[in-house]
Amino acid sequence: MQASLPKLTSGWPAASLLATLFLALVLLSGCDTGPGVVSYSGPTMGTTFTVKWVAEDADSAERIGPLLEQSLAAVNQSMSTYIEDSELSRLNREPAGSTTEVSEGLFEVLSLSQRISESSDGAFDVTVGPLVNLWGFGPDGRVTHAPEQASIDSIRERVGFRKLHLDPNGRRVTRDAPLYVDLSGIAKGYGVDVLARVLEGEGIDSYLVEVGGELRARGTKPDGSAWRIAIESPVAGERDVQRIIEVHEIGVATSGDYRNYFEENGIRFSHTIDPATGAPIRHTLASVTVLSPTCAEADGLATMFTVLGPERGYQYAVDNGVAAFFIVKSDEGFVERMTPAFEPYLTE
Repeated sequence: MQASLPKLTSGWPAASLLATLFLALVLLSGCDTGPGVVSYSGPTMGTTFTVKWVAEDADSAERIGPLLEQSLAAVNQSMSTYIEDSELSRLNREPAGSTTEVSEGLFEVLSLSQRISESSDGAFDVTVGPLVNLWGFGPDGRVTHAPEQASIDSIRERVGFRKLHLDPNGRRVTRDAPLYVDLSGIAKGYGVDVLARVLEGEGIDSYLVEVGGELRARGTKPDGSAWRIAIESPVAGERDVQRIIEVHEIGVATSGDYRNYFEENGIRFSHTIDPATGAPIRHTLASVTVLSPTCAEADGLATMFTVLGPERGYQYAVDNGVAAFFIVKSDEGFVERMTPAFEPYLTE
């Protein structure tokens, strides 16, 4: 059964930018629908979502679908920087030095973000938003020229995850500087986890959830086979499959730099900003796919690896037992590199 949703209010990059977003993970259709599989989809966060679950009741979409929609709308209203009155936007407007009590969900995502930041020495940093805006990849809109170094240096003074302090007693957040927190590198993954919780709360134990290319799977299809996912080849303008994986009880996220960028004087400027330099990344990593127990963690790690690059990112993944699949640009084309923890998920 396929159900459609009314259009949600977009609280993330506009739908017109969808073609530039990196949606590397696509569901392998054909074998994922049929008797016993319910599918529900619609727009959200400037992209789309698709939820598939195994149910004896073919009409369960009428009951569960609105719950999914409401949950995504709540995440959007809490964590979007594109909605002026979202919880995160209000937090960003608080004066430096003030302490704000935030919702459980926002505190959960901020806490996970800070842990990833600490483990990577700031390669992942949710306070990098002003630099993202400066380079034309945020709510302020596109630019056609690289900013002056003086502008970059000035804004970097207002960036740094160590200036953001979290107190779990009362879920309080304190910003030492006028920080602008941007959760675009982790919020879609969290949205996937929220949808998974909704399904499990309704007694659904076999599902595949996808929001903007980030996924989470549990259980199996009605015939007992695993959910299968295609990892897209990082070639701009094409939708070729690089690898296929089978997933179960895992979150999956991909990050890359080849769809969202601008060029000036033959130089490509990626949407991924390195907090250490204040400028777009300049290495050879085309994309990275990460598998982790939660999709939020996979999303944050994938963003972090994109900043670290193919060498440091791969070493971090190996040292920490992360299942990760790197696609690296070379003079001869693309080179694959996967961690030992990723190999068991591969299939033909």
